[in-house]
Amino acid sequence: MSDMGLIEMFQRIVRHHSFVAVRRDCRRAAGRAAATVALLCLLLAMGGCGTKQKVAIPHPEPVDAPLPAPVDPMADAAGRIRVWHTLMQEKLAASPFEKLESVNRFFNQLQFLDDLSLWGKEDYWATPTEMLVSNGGDCEDFATAKYFTLRRLDIPDEQLRLTYVKSLKLNKPHMVLSYYAKPDSDPLVLDSDKNYIQAATERRDLLPVYSFNAQGLWLNKQRQEVRIGGSEQLSLWQDLQQRWLREAVAGSRPTQ
Repeated sequence: MSDMGLIEMFQRIVRHHSFVAVRRDCRRAAGRAAATVALLCLLLAMGGCGTKQKVAIPHPEPVDAPLPAPVDPMADAAGRIRVWHTLMQEKLAASPFEKLESVNRFFNQLQFLDDLSLWGKEDYWATPTEMLVSNGGDCEDFATAKYFTLRRLDIPDEQLRLTYVKSLKLNKPHMVLSYYAKPDSDPLVLDSDKNYIQAATERRDLLPVYSFNAQGLWLNKQRQEVRIGGSEQLSLWQDLQQRWLREAVAGSRPTQ
């Protein structure tokens, strides 16, 4: 076979793109031409410049990587104290009601824990730092922690009172924090049992007994408040204020 004949044969093979045709023409070439022609035909059949068979490359299905679990800033004592300090910084310029609401919701995230199981005492009033480290406390701890935090937020002492009440629903003593916009106004009640704030007149389930702050002590008679002196006669309250001040000196909280 002439060189031109070989060239024409290969062109025809490429145009047909047929593996069968390649094998047939290769057999003919092997019988009539040199071994070189047969080798070229074999290479073409095995995937030379002619049409290549598409090989399916497996692609694994995309798998969504699990998102990292969100970090709870209240998960440990250091985180709770950081969030508390941040709240006091961010809410300093807020309205009085926004301060009340933010502080009430913040502390109400903590657990209710009785003094005996937590401190091994029948009655112990914890500082806000102690409460945050312990991740909980009883009703006095909730009320006093809110009181000290709101004082840090520039709510005047005369507008705040720690109020002992009787829970008519539970038939037991309870403590809440009361906020007086004006001396003779209906106070707002910050309660560890409720995330929302209500006026005292709406809390028919609570019977006020007495209230106090850093300046005085009031006795409730027929829902009328009568001042009966200073709060220095309340030993647990005096002890708590001293420990709160020592914490401030030690630098465990922003100073008031």
